[in-house]
Amino acid sequence: MRAIRIHGFGGVDMLVHEEVPRPEVSGDEVLIDVALAGVNYSDTRLRELGRQSTVEVDGAPGRLREADLPVIPGGEVIGVDETGRRVLALCGSGGYAQRVQARRDRVFVVPDALSDAEALALFIHGLTAFYLCRVSARLARDESIVIHGAAGGIGAIAVQLAKIAGAGRIIATASTEKKRALAVSLGADVATDSLGKGLAERLVHANAGSRVDVVLEAVGGTVFVESLAALARFGRLVTYGSSSGQPSEVEPGAFLIGSRSLVGFWLLDFFHDTQDVTRSLAELFELAATGRVKPVLGPIYPLAAAAEAHDAIARREVVGKIFLDPRTPGAD
Repeated sequence: MRAIRIHGFGGVDMLVHEEVPRPEVSGDEVLIDVALAGVNYSDTRLRELGRQSTVEVDGAPGRLREADLPVIPGGEVIGVDETGRRVLALCGSGGYAQRVQARRDRVFVVPDALSDAEALALFIHGLTAFYLCRVSARLARDESIVIHGAAGGIGAIAVQLAKIAGAGRIIATASTEKKRALAVSLGADVATDSLGKGLAERLVHANAGSRVDVVLEAVGGTVFVESLAALARFGRLVTYGSSSGQPSEVEPGAFLIGSRSLVGFWLLDFFHDTQDVTRSLAELFELAATGRVKPVLGPIYPLAAAAEAHDAIARREVVGKIFLDPRTPGAD
């Protein structure tokens, strides 16, 4: 079968499209013929540094060494299992391929009402947005919320879920005017630039002069510090990544006055309760099927163009969810 493998850590040239052995399946696994593989920012970190956010080792994200290579990246897929069911799977790695194995407790049936792309966009990205708003941030009606990266796969869904939850003021940030316009079209009340100095002041201004109740933040560095400066009394800053690679140096005392909270988030912690994930996915599927949530779908690249997809993420060209399609000419 054809797959993308990483042979070394570094640039997109480390992604090699080649023939590999068919995966072997154990008794607690399912073999899936892949229709689409999701491409995520975390995949680029795996390629660059060996960080595996969709692989759990002793309760923490996995980390690859040079000796572990080559490896097939890709933590999520949609496809067909041995029984003919259309399913989503959190496979941890191995998704950039024509076939992949996944644990049975991390495979979920997809309703006919949704396309492959829609369903996959609601999986890692949709569940992340769902748990960020519902569980980690405890977003309540009439509370204000800042959603950074609001035109990305997670942010776009979070904007819509915040609207459904009755948020009082939804403030989106994005790096371009086109992305900010998209966030407003999805339900944000206002969108502002995420770059440059004075972010805290812009967030407060966007909230009619008041500090904000909730911030969903995955950038780190200056954005993290400025977001904290804009946080109201009893506010919650939920951090679920650090795409900037910058340190976020904040003293614990910064949370004392105002009784503010810093909440960490890692999606795999929620996958320990398969029944809850199944219920949450069912709710997301219903919201999408009835048109209340519309995942923003980006381009679908051929499997062999994985490097192009990673490059698009690095250039911040991505709007919504992007995918790889292994059903390309030359497939076995």
